Amino acid sequence: MIEGMATFRITEAELARDVRAVLEKIERGSEVIIEREDHRPVAVMKQPQVAGRMISEVIADLKARGAHAVMDDDFAHDIEEGIKAQRQPWNPSWQ
Repeated sequence: MIEGMATFRITEAELARDVRAVLEKIERGSEVIIEREDHRPVAVMKQPQVAGRMISEVIADLKARGAHAVMDDDFAHDIEEGIKAQRQPWNPSWQ
């Protein structure tokens, strides 16, 4: 969890009433605990932990180090294929 991040508790009814507002809080770094009417927590919503670095960060780091690598069309194709290989369809267990 990000230090200083706010945690909000809401009921499932509040979530259903204003999903957009809840997602906005999450985008700003908050963690949202969704509770039943009896205050029993059933879910936590927060931003996903991203592994690795964005390609723009890698490029900036290479430039800062004085690298002169050239990214040609084959490199771009390899990156695209790598991204496609990591995408998997969402198949929830309850379906």
